[in-house]
Amino acid sequence: MSSYHHSQFGTAIVVALGLFLGYLGGMSAVVGWVPVSVAVAAVLLIAGLLFFRLEVTIAEGALALRFGIGLVRFRIPIAEIRAARAVRNRWVQGWGIHRLARGWIYNVSGWEAVEIELADGCVHRIGTDEPAALLAAIERARAARR
Repeated sequence: MSSYHHSQFGTAIVVALGLFLGYLGGMSAVVGWVPVSVAVAAVLLIAGLLFFRLEVTIAEGALALRFGIGLVRFRIPIAEIRAARAVRNRWVQGWGIHRLARGWIYNVSGWEAVEIELADGCVHRIGTDEPAALLAAIERARAARR
């Protein structure tokens, strides 16, 4: 039974990829489709399928992240979470999955996030459009483990 489940549509990623695909399509309509433009279009479409949304679930003693169609996923045991807090990402931290100074960021749209610190000191920032609800669910799951 899930104690929390939320899916956030990656508006920023979908719009950016759509604009690039539109530009590529427009240019290709003028000069014709060449192998490079076909390859770039394929990569953009695959990226769109992999990152068009972020689903966050708390169930069975873990916080689970699932991107797009589900090929990219992560699982963090609740027992490893030492602290959690709502934060606001800076624009330079961007969207997607990438390394931060002390950990990782997982984000598909917007600037709001919940930062979790693990027992080993690693920090993960999970982008969300409902940080208060995610933070409350993490705290409930941590309290239930005690």
